[in-house]
Amino acid sequence: MATSKTVQPGEFEAHLHWYPKALNATIHPMINFFLSLDQERIITRYCHMHPQVNGEKLREILNHKAKYFLWAGADLLNVTSASGKRQMVVIENNSCPSGQKSMPLIDDNQEQGSYRLLIERTFKPYLKGLRKNIKGGLAVIYDKNPMETSGYAEVIADVMQEPVHLVSYHDNDPNPSVTFEDGVMQIKNDQGEWVPIRAAFRYVTQKPWNRLPVHSKTKILNPIVACLAGGRNKMVAAKAYDIFNAELEPHGLMINTPETIWDVSKNEVPLWVKKMGGHAVVKVPYSNAGQGVYTIVNEEELEAFMEMEFDYDLFIVQSLIGNSNWSSITKSGKLYHVGTIPNQKNQTFVADIRMMVSSTEKGIRPLCTYARRAEKPLIDNITNGTNSWKMLGTNLSFKKEDGSWGSDTNRLVLMDRRDFNKLGVGLDDLIEAYIQTVLSMVAIDKMAQTLFNKQGKFRMKLFKSLNDDLSLLDEIMVKNE
Repeated sequence: MATSKTVQPGEFEAHLHWYPKALNATIHPMINFFLSLDQERIITRYCHMHPQVNGEKLREILNHKAKYFLWAGADLLNVTSASGKRQMVVIENNSCPSGQKSMPLIDDNQEQGSYRLLIERTFKPYLKGLRKNIKGGLAVIYDKNPMETSGYAEVIADVMQEPVHLVSYHDNDPNPSVTFEDGVMQIKNDQGEWVPIRAAFRYVTQKPWNRLPVHSKTKILNPIVACLAGGRNKMVAAKAYDIFNAELEPHGLMINTPETIWDVSKNEVPLWVKKMGGHAVVKVPYSNAGQGVYTIVNEEELEAFMEMEFDYDLFIVQSLIGNSNWSSITKSGKLYHVGTIPNQKNQTFVADIRMMVSSTEKGIRPLCTYARRAEKPLIDNITNGTNSWKMLGTNLSFKKEDGSWGSDTNRLVLMDRRDFNKLGVGLDDLIEAYIQTVLSMVAIDKMAQTLFNKQGKFRMKLFKSLNDDLSLLDEIMVKNE
């Protein structure tokens, strides 16, 4: 059901836009220190810890001026090898990342927190390039996460000092409140009138390309190509990382990812699982929020996957990072989770870290961060009947029977004085997570730039060569309708 609301300046109420446990939390001093580090100190420290890295290349990447992928949130795993080499591994990078509602305030006197940082540093400067002939209002459009999207709408109203339309826009909505006319977004306001929009902040995450066009005269943050190029497309993201890693290799840098096999048909999945030692992760490349990810550690889980029906034809298969006794066999050896510090029952849990960043006039800067842990602790040995997802899956989102979304906040790990120490993460790990996030973001932004020709037209033939999945190609809304 489409909903629309007009937000006026001065309506921000903090308690509506943070989880209660985050609203009352005190940020951990190490997180505060990390977020206060300037770029040169980060580069100096990283090159000191990684002498093979070319500092000039790293500086160039951290100063990258994103063209399409301006706001990103990477999910990273803290892993180690059998020889004890620690690293942060990028699982995915998201083009409409959540996280503000989980971030304690850096400064108690700045009650809009990093919501405002993103709008002032990234969204407001992005609007400077607006075509002068495009008239209209501002909007926030969303298909989930009303807690954060309403927060963004209220902050944009305050920063821009004008009303902002907050509009839901769901897949398969029979009466949507968003449409496009000659490339200009039109939204139905709370009076039922259609009004033009000159710029929109987007939190549309589920198949966004089937209702937002690749070409839009209305400025949209992030534009839809950021999703197709890897922000919501794990297939093209894997290829973007591979291409960018070839550029990075001479400079001692690399995007750390699980070993990834792409363009895998469903019938081929068992072959790749077998090659990885019977342990693997199979992903529907275009799903998110923990949907469409299948961890496989035994025959039962493989058989359950093979019995399922899917909307798409192609999958990616990745090496599984598990316990030291049961991780995928890869060319570079086994990786396994560092996990949380053992609790009082001596149980260790898998946890991932979300690092949110955005492109600013001073380069790509961190905004906020939080962590999530799995439901069940890691076990040493796999048996028949083991449910690996409960040990390895960290995403908090879940879909309710009515199609709406819920969140399991019991597994949320805040970057506050109470929770942060449980992660066993240090300052150098945070710097590594930030740099891995930026590397993956730049790779996707470069891929997005490649997908347009010199005339600014989307290169559908090139995209098809990268991602020849007919079910996906049929969904993409290229023309302004």
